[in-house]
Amino acid sequence: MTDDDSTSTERRSFLTCATEVARLLGVEDATEEPSHLRARHLAHAVRKPLLERESMPEEWFGPLMAASVHDPDPSHCRWFVEPAVYAFGRRRVAAALVDYLRSGTDAERAGAVRAWYSAHVPLYPDRSPAYGPDGVRDPALDETDDVHDAWYEASLQVFAEVTDPGMLQRVLYFLPTSRADYPARLHHLLDSTLPTARTHPDPHIRRWAGTTDLDTV
Repeated sequence: MTDDDSTSTERRSFLTCATEVARLLGVEDATEEPSHLRARHLAHAVRKPLLERESMPEEWFGPLMAASVHDPDPSHCRWFVEPAVYAFGRRRVAAALVDYLRSGTDAERAGAVRAWYSAHVPLYPDRSPAYGPDGVRDPALDETDDVHDAWYEASLQVFAEVTDPGMLQRVLYFLPTSRADYPARLHHLLDSTLPTARTHPDPHIRRWAGTTDLDTV
């Protein structure tokens, strides 16, 4: 598959996902623009209605997460991620992204990394009525310490499995460079990753390993 074919496939996937979210909201696809522009048009059309909902049906979670990881724009994927965080909780959204990173396709793994940043948006009572009743939110919805550990583990495992430098750079981007930030159970995995990263031909990967070495004992 050529790069152009891959991009076209990704766009078709995003259009499919955006169309499904729009269908759930009752937003019609009335534009005759090319597919990649149609997808962005639909994403823009559902952004405000999603944030304005007080709650979402359970069956909306999967389509929202699929749209999040298939959106090729690292800024605009927030249009799907943020409403999901408000309605379903940061913990659940982050856990779903970990699952995509663990077992998704290459495109889904890359999308999970893009969406991971947006999954940590600050939450405000006046941003969405889904924040919580009377502006009060259950803190358990957003507890993610153990999910972050799972993300670190999945990222290190992806680093061991894939060879594409772009994907390797992506997973390293959200990995801490301080050994103390990893749970003890992941230290052996970190230690097995560093030798490969130190000698990798990509300078960005070597730089990450060099920085992390400072805290390695």
